[in-house]
Amino acid sequence: MKKQAPVGRSSDRSGSRRAGNYFGVSWFDLAISVGLLVIVGAVLIWVAIRVIRPAPPDTLTISAGPEHSRFWLEAQQYKEILKRNGVTLNVLTSSGTLENLKRLADPTSHVDLGFVQSGLTRVSSVVSPDTHPAGLMSLGSVSNWPLFVFYRGPELTRLSEFKGKQLAIGRDGSGTHQIVLLLLRANGVEGNGDTQMLPIEGEVAVNALLDGKVDAAFLTADSARPFLMQKLIRTAGVRLFSFTQAKAYVRTFPFLRQFEVPMGAFDLANNLPPEPTATIETTMELIARNTLHPALSDLIIEAAGEVHSDASLLQDAGEFPAPFAHDFPLSPDAARYYKSGKSFVYRTMPFWLASLVDRLLVLVVPVVVVLIPALRFIPPLYAWRVKSRFYRRYGELIALERNVLDDPSEENHAEFASKLNDIETALNKLKMPLAYADSFYALREHISYVRSQIAALRRGAND
Repeated sequence: MKKQAPVGRSSDRSGSRRAGNYFGVSWFDLAISVGLLVIVGAVLIWVAIRVIRPAPPDTLTISAGPEHSRFWLEAQQYKEILKRNGVTLNVLTSSGTLENLKRLADPTSHVDLGFVQSGLTRVSSVVSPDTHPAGLMSLGSVSNWPLFVFYRGPELTRLSEFKGKQLAIGRDGSGTHQIVLLLLRANGVEGNGDTQMLPIEGEVAVNALLDGKVDAAFLTADSARPFLMQKLIRTAGVRLFSFTQAKAYVRTFPFLRQFEVPMGAFDLANNLPPEPTATIETTMELIARNTLHPALSDLIIEAAGEVHSDASLLQDAGEFPAPFAHDFPLSPDAARYYKSGKSFVYRTMPFWLASLVDRLLVLVVPVVVVLIPALRFIPPLYAWRVKSRFYRRYGELIALERNVLDDPSEENHAEFASKLNDIETALNKLKMPLAYADSFYALREHISYVRSQIAALRRGAND
């Protein structure tokens, strides 16, 4: 025979179920309260991502140099390195650093990077001194740029002694051309009268010197290729000019540095040159627009390290890239990179993932500063939402009471009774947390009070 559950226990469970139907968390009100906070948080996060730390672009443009020139070839290496990190580098050919600078100075050219010879802005009118520092910045020097002067005839010790001669000073538009003009003019040598300045460089200039068509050739790192230097140094009657006034040039022109050609650098067997030879050099800087994304700045300098850090006849291993800036201020991001390297996320993660994490870290600021303190507003907002339902019923109750007092007709009283019943029915179906049961019973008591008051008034009127 089946056992019957005790009546009291069954009744308790039934009552509990019914209570659970009316008393509990008001999920709708809670959703509204939390939802407002979520919307505010979403707006803050959007602002943080789009304004504080936007995503780095996936395409950059660099103005390099003539096709197959040293810096055009090195720009191709940059392109391959950046490609590994999902960034496309467009390489533009140019006539040289002068055109690179002109493109960088023009925002409409959409050029982000360029190789620019230091000191060029001092001898060129391409960029106004009043405007270029505001829009451009340096990512550091990526190579040195020594000046080699080969000449025929008796030994010369000063550039002023080249007056009245035929000189190959580099092609128009090149940084070498501009710098050599500056140095010669400082020595009183102008391209007029007996002095002829020919815009030729590299092998053309070397052959002109060997054939006796020019008296001197001014060569820099891009045009002074090792086989040409060896060819010149081994030719009888051709000398390598020694800048005996090198210190004075460096003091006069701050963008210049001293450079020493080691003894035997071009021919160890024959010890050519036979003694250390002093010359001067500029540096080649990587210039960028000041809108360059910090993450890309790190990536580009890292690429420069791969391309320019090897030892050569002209530089020590690891000498470049370096935080040397002359005409433009060193980028704060570049300065930070040279000091401490890449941040932890970029050292340990792929570039695309590190970029995402770096941007997400920015969200910590609005979350900590705004969202966490804002959490304390959720309970009051939730309480207001729940109590507002009682407030609405109180408003309806007051309106009903005043309406029937103003017009105690039978018809109006019938409408009052019907609406009062509706309020009470809706109240009984209202789901709310148990913490607000006192408001629930208070409203029910007030409904009964209004009903009894109106009933007493009607009895008095009938008597």
